[in-house]
Amino acid sequence: MNRNVFLPETLPELLELATHYPDAVLYAGGTDILVQLRAGTIAPPALICLERITALRFIREQKNHLVIGACTRLTDILESSPVAAHLPVLRKAVRVLGSPLIRHTATIGGNICTASPAGDSLPALTILEAVLELHTSEGARRSPLHEFILGPGRTARRPGEILTAIEIPKPAGFNIHHFEKVGQRSALAISIASFAALLHMSDSGVIEDARLAWGSVGPTIVTSKAAENALIGNRLNHDVLTHAAAIARAAVSPIDDIRASALYRRQVSGNLMLRLSDYRHPATTDTRHIL
Repeated sequence: MNRNVFLPETLPELLELATHYPDAVLYAGGTDILVQLRAGTIAPPALICLERITALRFIREQKNHLVIGACTRLTDILESSPVAAHLPVLRKAVRVLGSPLIRHTATIGGNICTASPAGDSLPALTILEAVLELHTSEGARRSPLHEFILGPGRTARRPGEILTAIEIPKPAGFNIHHFEKVGQRSALAISIASFAALLHMSDSGVIEDARLAWGSVGPTIVTSKAAENALIGNRLNHDVLTHAAAIARAAVSPIDDIRASALYRRQVSGNLMLRLSDYRHPATTDTRHIL
Protein backbone atom coordinates (compact mmCIF):
# COMPACT_ATOMS: atom_id res chain seq x y z
CA MET A 1 0.00 0.00 0.00
CA ASN A 2 1.36 3.42 -0.96
CA ARG A 3 1.23 6.02 1.79
CA ASN A 4 2.65 9.45 2.48
CA VAL A 5 5.57 9.66 4.88
CA PHE A 6 6.50 13.03 6.38
CA LEU A 7 9.52 14.10 8.43
CA PRO A 8 8.83 17.59 9.79
CA GLU A 9 11.66 19.44 11.49
CA THR A 10 9.76 22.03 13.53
CA LEU A 11 6.73 21.96 15.79
CA PRO A 12 4.73 24.41 13.62
CA GLU A 13 5.40 22.20 10.58
CA LEU A 14 4.28 19.15 12.55
CA LEU A 15 1.07 20.80 13.70
CA GLU A 16 0.23 21.84 10.15
CA LEU A 17 0.75 18.29 8.90
CA ALA A 18 -1.35 16.88 11.72
CA THR A 19 -4.16 19.24 10.76
CA HIS A 20 -4.10 18.14 7.13
CA TYR A 21 -3.67 14.45 7.97
CA PRO A 22 -5.70 13.92 11.16
CA ASP A 23 -5.73 10.14 10.65
CA ALA A 24 -1.98 9.86 10.20
CA VAL A 25 0.02 7.69 12.56
CA LEU A 26 2.58 9.65 14.54
CA TYR A 27 5.81 8.04 15.70
CA ALA A 28 9.27 8.93 16.94
CA GLY A 29 11.35 5.87 17.79
CA GLY A 30 8.86 3.62 16.03
CA THR A 31 9.65 0.61 18.24
CA ASP A 32 5.95 -0.35 18.35
CA ILE A 33 4.55 1.23 15.19
CA LEU A 34 7.07 -0.29 12.80
CA VAL A 35 6.40 -3.76 14.17
CA GLN A 36 2.67 -3.27 13.57
CA LEU A 37 3.29 -2.00 10.04
CA ARG A 38 5.41 -5.02 9.16
CA ALA A 39 2.77 -7.35 10.61
CA GLY A 40 0.02 -5.61 8.64
CA THR A 41 -2.07 -4.96 11.74
CA ILE A 42 -2.35 -1.25 10.89
CA ALA A 43 -2.64 0.49 7.52
CA PRO A 44 -2.59 4.26 8.11
CA PRO A 45 -3.09 6.66 5.20
CA ALA A 46 0.02 8.60 6.24
CA LEU A 47 2.96 8.43 8.61
CA ILE A 48 4.45 11.42 10.40
CA CYS A 49 7.86 10.87 11.94
CA LEU A 50 8.79 13.14 14.85
CA GLU A 51 12.44 12.18 15.20
CA ARG A 52 13.82 15.41 13.68
CA ILE A 53 11.88 17.75 15.97
CA THR A 54 14.50 18.62 18.56
CA ALA A 55 12.08 20.99 20.31
CA LEU A 56 10.27 17.91 21.67
CA ARG A 57 13.41 16.39 23.24
CA PHE A 58 14.26 17.91 26.60
CA ILE A 59 14.17 17.47 30.37
CA ARG A 60 13.63 20.73 32.25
CA GLU A 61 13.67 21.10 35.99
CA GLN A 62 11.42 23.75 37.47
CA LYS A 63 10.85 24.63 41.11
CA ASN A 64 8.13 22.07 41.78
CA HIS A 65 8.04 20.07 38.54
CA LEU A 66 10.03 18.29 35.91
CA VAL A 67 8.88 18.70 32.32
CA ILE A 68 9.92 16.04 29.82
CA GLY A 69 9.51 16.47 26.08
CA ALA A 70 7.41 13.79 24.42
CA CYS A 71 10.23 12.76 22.08
CA THR A 72 12.80 12.40 24.85
CA ARG A 73 14.47 9.02 24.55
CA LEU A 74 14.25 6.59 27.43
CA THR A 75 18.05 6.53 27.56
CA ASP A 76 18.07 10.28 28.20
CA ILE A 77 15.64 9.80 31.10
CA LEU A 78 17.94 7.18 32.62
CA GLU A 79 20.93 9.51 32.32
CA SER A 80 19.15 12.58 33.71
CA SER A 81 20.35 13.83 37.10
CA PRO A 82 17.04 15.62 37.90
CA VAL A 83 15.09 12.43 37.15
CA ALA A 84 17.42 10.40 39.36
CA ALA A 85 17.11 12.95 42.17
CA HIS A 86 13.36 13.55 42.10
CA LEU A 87 11.70 10.72 40.15
CA PRO A 88 13.58 7.52 41.02
CA VAL A 89 10.45 5.43 40.64
CA LEU A 90 10.18 6.52 37.00
CA ARG A 91 13.87 5.92 36.42
CA LYS A 92 13.63 2.34 37.70
CA ALA A 93 10.55 1.65 35.59
CA VAL A 94 12.30 2.92 32.47
CA ARG A 95 15.41 0.94 33.33
CA VAL A 96 13.59 -2.38 32.79
CA LEU A 97 11.69 -1.26 29.70
CA GLY A 98 12.98 -3.24 26.73
CA SER A 99 16.68 -3.51 25.94
CA PRO A 100 19.43 -0.84 25.83
CA LEU A 101 18.97 -0.62 22.05
CA ILE A 102 15.22 -0.15 22.38
CA ARG A 103 15.64 2.45 25.13
CA HIS A 104 18.09 4.34 22.91
CA THR A 105 15.35 4.67 20.28
CA ALA A 106 12.02 4.56 22.12
CA THR A 107 10.53 7.74 23.60
CA ILE A 108 8.49 8.50 26.69
CA GLY A 109 5.69 9.97 24.54
CA GLY A 110 5.56 6.82 22.48
CA ASN A 111 5.24 4.63 25.58
CA ILE A 112 2.33 6.77 26.73
CA CYS A 113 0.48 6.99 23.41
CA THR A 114 0.85 3.27 22.71
CA ALA A 115 -1.45 2.93 25.74
CA SER A 116 -0.47 -0.64 26.50
CA PRO A 117 -1.57 -1.87 29.93
CA ALA A 118 1.90 -3.43 30.11
CA GLY A 119 3.72 -0.14 29.41
CA ASP A 120 6.36 -0.05 32.14
CA SER A 121 6.46 3.73 32.53
CA LEU A 122 2.72 4.06 33.08
CA PRO A 123 2.29 2.86 36.70
CA ALA A 124 5.14 5.15 37.77
CA LEU A 125 3.76 8.13 35.83
CA THR A 126 0.32 7.46 37.31
CA ILE A 127 1.43 7.65 40.94
CA LEU A 128 3.59 10.66 40.05
CA GLU A 129 0.37 12.35 38.88
CA ALA A 130 1.78 13.22 35.48
CA VAL A 131 -0.07 15.78 33.38
CA LEU A 132 0.16 15.74 29.59
CA GLU A 133 0.50 18.81 27.39
CA LEU A 134 -1.27 18.44 24.05
CA HIS A 135 -1.20 20.86 21.12
CA THR A 136 -3.07 21.42 17.87
CA SER A 137 -2.63 24.21 15.34
CA GLU A 138 -5.47 25.99 17.15
CA GLY A 139 -4.23 25.80 20.71
CA ALA A 140 -3.23 23.66 23.66
CA ARG A 141 -4.79 21.73 26.48
CA ARG A 142 -3.67 19.69 29.48
CA SER A 143 -4.84 16.25 30.52
CA PRO A 144 -4.02 14.11 33.55
CA LEU A 145 -2.44 10.88 32.39
CA HIS A 146 -5.13 8.76 34.04
CA GLU A 147 -7.81 10.49 31.96
CA PHE A 148 -5.84 10.25 28.72
CA ILE A 149 -5.46 6.48 28.51
CA LEU A 150 -8.85 4.91 27.83
CA GLY A 151 -7.96 1.27 27.21
CA PRO A 152 -5.53 -0.98 25.34
CA GLY A 153 -4.26 1.10 22.41
CA ARG A 154 -6.90 3.79 23.02
CA THR A 155 -6.30 7.34 24.20
CA ALA A 156 -8.20 10.60 24.42
CA ARG A 157 -5.92 12.19 21.82
CA ARG A 158 -8.06 14.22 19.44
CA PRO A 159 -7.64 14.31 15.64
CA GLY A 160 -4.69 16.49 14.73
CA GLU A 161 -3.48 16.65 18.33
CA ILE A 162 0.15 16.19 19.36
CA LEU A 163 1.48 15.12 22.74
CA THR A 164 4.30 17.60 23.29
CA ALA A 165 5.38 17.23 26.92
CA ILE A 166 4.79 15.52 30.25
CA GLU A 167 4.73 17.64 33.39
CA ILE A 168 5.54 15.70 36.56
CA PRO A 169 5.30 17.22 40.04
CA LYS A 170 8.24 16.49 42.31
CA PRO A 171 6.77 14.05 44.85
CA ALA A 172 7.78 15.93 47.99
CA GLY A 173 7.63 14.00 51.23
CA PHE A 174 7.69 10.51 49.75
CA ASN A 175 10.77 8.76 51.09
CA ILE A 176 10.09 5.28 49.67
CA HIS A 177 10.05 4.83 45.89
CA HIS A 178 9.40 1.31 44.68
CA PHE A 179 8.97 -0.33 41.28
CA GLU A 180 8.83 -4.00 40.46
CA LYS A 181 7.71 -6.07 37.52
CA VAL A 182 7.20 -9.78 36.95
CA GLY A 183 7.83 -11.33 33.56
CA GLN A 184 8.48 -14.69 31.98
CA ARG A 185 12.23 -14.13 31.73
CA SER A 186 14.96 -12.06 33.35
CA ALA A 187 15.38 -9.53 30.51
CA LEU A 188 13.40 -8.11 27.58
CA ALA A 189 10.21 -9.23 29.31
CA ILE A 190 6.74 -7.87 28.73
CA SER A 191 5.14 -7.40 32.13
CA ILE A 192 2.84 -10.08 33.45
CA ALA A 193 2.23 -7.66 36.29
CA SER A 194 4.00 -4.55 37.51
CA PHE A 195 3.70 -2.46 40.64
CA ALA A 196 4.74 1.09 41.52
CA ALA A 197 4.53 2.64 44.96
CA LEU A 198 5.30 5.92 46.68
CA LEU A 199 5.19 5.95 50.46
CA HIS A 200 5.70 8.72 52.99
CA MET A 201 6.92 7.09 56.16
CA SER A 202 7.36 9.10 59.35
CA ASP A 203 10.47 9.00 61.50
CA SER A 204 8.62 6.59 63.78
CA GLY A 205 7.90 4.23 60.88
CA VAL A 206 4.21 5.02 60.37
CA ILE A 207 2.97 5.40 56.79
CA GLU A 208 1.51 8.88 56.44
CA ASP A 209 0.70 8.78 52.71
CA ALA A 210 0.68 6.17 49.97
CA ARG A 211 0.21 5.99 46.21
CA LEU A 212 -0.06 2.61 44.50
CA ALA A 213 -0.54 1.53 40.88
CA TRP A 214 -0.47 -1.76 38.99
CA GLY A 215 0.19 -2.42 35.30
CA SER A 216 -0.76 -5.31 33.00
CA VAL A 217 -3.65 -6.37 35.27
CA GLY A 218 -6.48 -4.37 33.72
CA PRO A 219 -7.39 -2.51 30.54
CA THR A 220 -5.67 0.57 31.97
CA ILE A 221 -3.40 1.20 34.93
CA VAL A 222 -5.14 0.08 38.12
CA THR A 223 -5.13 2.14 41.30
CA SER A 224 -6.85 1.40 44.60
CA LYS A 225 -7.65 4.07 47.14
CA ALA A 226 -8.82 1.32 49.49
CA ALA A 227 -5.43 -0.41 49.36
CA GLU A 228 -3.69 2.91 49.95
CA ASN A 229 -5.93 3.65 52.94
CA ALA A 230 -5.17 0.21 54.35
CA LEU A 231 -1.52 1.28 54.62
CA ILE A 232 -1.93 4.86 55.84
CA GLY A 233 -1.64 5.18 59.60
CA ASN A 234 0.03 1.80 59.98
CA ARG A 235 3.50 0.30 59.96
CA LEU A 236 4.81 -1.99 57.25
CA ASN A 237 4.19 -5.27 59.01
CA HIS A 238 2.94 -8.62 57.75
CA ASP A 239 -0.67 -8.20 58.89
CA VAL A 240 -1.08 -4.74 57.36
CA LEU A 241 0.44 -5.77 54.05
CA THR A 242 -1.52 -9.01 53.88
CA HIS A 243 -4.76 -7.07 54.35
CA ALA A 244 -3.77 -4.48 51.73
CA ALA A 245 -2.69 -7.25 49.32
CA ALA A 246 -6.13 -8.84 49.54
CA ILE A 247 -7.69 -5.50 48.65
CA ALA A 248 -5.31 -5.17 45.70
CA ARG A 249 -6.27 -8.61 44.37
CA ALA A 250 -9.92 -7.58 44.45
CA ALA A 251 -9.19 -4.27 42.70
CA VAL A 252 -7.40 -5.61 39.62
CA SER A 253 -9.20 -7.04 36.58
CA PRO A 254 -6.67 -9.16 34.68
CA ILE A 255 -7.24 -11.39 31.67
CA ASP A 256 -5.89 -14.72 30.47
CA ASP A 257 -3.38 -14.45 27.65
CA ILE A 258 -0.34 -16.29 26.31
CA ARG A 259 1.90 -14.87 29.05
CA ALA A 260 -0.17 -15.72 32.14
CA SER A 261 -3.60 -16.58 33.45
CA ALA A 262 -5.88 -14.03 35.08
CA LEU A 263 -5.70 -16.02 38.31
CA TYR A 264 -1.91 -15.86 38.36
CA ARG A 265 -1.88 -12.13 37.63
CA ARG A 266 -4.37 -11.49 40.42
CA GLN A 267 -2.27 -13.42 42.91
CA VAL A 268 0.94 -11.68 41.83
CA SER A 269 -0.69 -8.24 42.13
CA GLY A 270 -1.18 -8.82 45.83
CA ASN A 271 2.16 -10.53 46.29
CA LEU A 272 3.95 -7.51 44.86
CA MET A 273 2.57 -5.44 47.73
CA LEU A 274 4.17 -7.84 50.20
CA ARG A 275 7.58 -6.76 48.86
CA LEU A 276 7.07 -3.47 50.69
CA SER A 277 7.90 -5.33 53.91
CA ASP A 278 11.56 -4.93 52.94
CA TYR A 279 11.37 -1.23 53.82
CA ARG A 280 11.93 -1.04 57.54
CA HIS A 281 13.33 2.47 57.90
CA PRO A 282 12.02 5.79 56.53
CA ALA A 283 15.44 6.62 55.09
CA THR A 284 15.11 3.72 52.65
CA THR A 285 14.64 4.95 49.09
CA ASP A 286 15.43 1.77 47.22
CA THR A 287 13.64 1.37 43.88
CA ARG A 288 14.52 -2.20 43.10
CA HIS A 289 12.92 -4.25 40.42
CA ILE A 290 12.52 -8.00 40.15
CA LEU A 291 11.77 -9.91 36.97
